[in-house]
Amino acid sequence: MRSRYSAYATGQPDYVFRTWHPRTRPVDISAISGVTWVSLEVLKTVDGGASDDTGTVEFRARYHSTDGKHVLHETSRFERRAGRWVYVDGTSPSSHGIP
Repeated sequence: MRSRYSAYATGQPDYVFRTWHPRTRPVDISAISGVTWVSLEVLKTVDGGASDDTGTVEFRARYHSTDGKHVLHETSRFERRAGRWVYVDGTSPSSHGIP
């Protein structure tokens, strides 16, 4: 999770693409212009240890865009594939602007 956030924050879409499960990833993963990622807060993890094949991470990522400050709150699912963790999908209980 942290490495994917760092890849978004530093503009490395190739890394994001490689760490996204092939069955769920989009064809094109381009850096989003005008977005500055500010912080990542991991709220909860379930499984995802050395002996697990799946895991979830609940997080909040704060970012700024041309229309203000925002927070992405998501619970992401990961699977181990060929020995590496890959992002499968996520649900967002709340994604909204911060006044």
